[in-house]
Amino acid sequence: MEIDIHDAAPEQKAGISAAGRDAHDELMRSFEEFKSSNDERLASLGRRADVLLEEKVDRINAALDTQMKRIDELALKSARPSLGGAPSRAIDSTAREHKSAFDAYVRAGETSGLKAIETKAMSAGSNPDGGYLVPNELEQEIGRRLAAISPIRAIASVREISGGVYKKPFMTAGPAAGWVGETDTRSQTTSPTLDALSFPAMELYAMPAATATLLDDSAVNIDEWIASEVELTFAVQEGAAFVSGDGSNKPKGFLSYDTVANGSWVWGKLGYIASGNAGAFPASNPSDVLIDLIYALKAGYRQNGSFVMNRKTQGAIRKFKDTGGGYLWQPPAQAGGRASLMTFPLVEAEDMPDIGANSLSIAFGDFKRGYLIVDRLGVRVLRDPYSAKPYVLFYTTKRVGGGVQDFDAIKLVKFAAS
Repeated sequence: MEIDIHDAAPEQKAGISAAGRDAHDELMRSFEEFKSSNDERLASLGRRADVLLEEKVDRINAALDTQMKRIDELALKSARPSLGGAPSRAIDSTAREHKSAFDAYVRAGETSGLKAIETKAMSAGSNPDGGYLVPNELEQEIGRRLAAISPIRAIASVREISGGVYKKPFMTAGPAAGWVGETDTRSQTTSPTLDALSFPAMELYAMPAATATLLDDSAVNIDEWIASEVELTFAVQEGAAFVSGDGSNKPKGFLSYDTVANGSWVWGKLGYIASGNAGAFPASNPSDVLIDLIYALKAGYRQNGSFVMNRKTQGAIRKFKDTGGGYLWQPPAQAGGRASLMTFPLVEAEDMPDIGANSLSIAFGDFKRGYLIVDRLGVRVLRDPYSAKPYVLFYTTKRVGGGVQDFDAIKLVKFAAS
């Protein structure tokens, strides 16, 4: 069966280093070796099992995973803009004053400058107990870093809010429509059916520690240090919540919603395609499951579809071939790009479950339309020099929410007989 060709080329990120290009070249060489060994393995099926050949394919497969991880790390490093450059002329005097006062607070615990700024801004909720708002430049930098490192955030819709909850009406059934002649009678149309979706923002925190020496060193860019210290903690917690969070004091992950066989799909649930084999792909024509998954999505969503799975599931799929002998999984076409599966981008999310009985290990959909992340404006930092002497702790918080906003835009594979 033929599938639609996805028009978009694999993503190319600017500024890829020589190390990134070298890592990509090594990946391509390993993939060629993998294809050769796997072809040999497939040709030997039905004859006496070659244990050494199976081990060789698995070893190269694992090496490909390691190289992909290395490429991701290099691409992420090159994608991080520096905060250490000269300030932009667009930054107004208030922003510079805020940045200077925040620097004094972080380094020495001096709060008078921040108090004066927030009093002038009539800010409520920023105080010595709740922490102080970081400068806008630092808040934006944290957001950019999270977009680069958090897999679901990179493909979902992100909306900034000023309140604690974002409510979105969504039309689940539109008004009746049809064609009529110029003088024909128009019958009364039915009203649209709306569903009110609510996305509360929950508190996410990190607590990096600094030494007095680091804080006294004027050459250290404090904004850069805070952004780099909190990015991984925030991204790890977000990644898990956006996939499987239960919605209690955290975002609700798309795997936490009720699921139903796609033929019985209803609004409020996510549809799934059964693999036909409990805890595994079917023994024959396993790639048909992926084709069924792609075409379970309506054409309007499919054009912007992405696969989401973890690295172990990706390793299993890497062995699949189409009827013409081509491999369905393809490495990034360029350094800093993304691997693809059946021409669609493949996003690695390690919080997706491994393949197992009744597991929902593969997702495919237009996540930009299907999943919404809400960020409440403002990142706060509370300086704590007492709890872990001689270190100074910086209790850093941001408020994040998330959930499915279009239940027709994401489909899943359930590894079950039916």
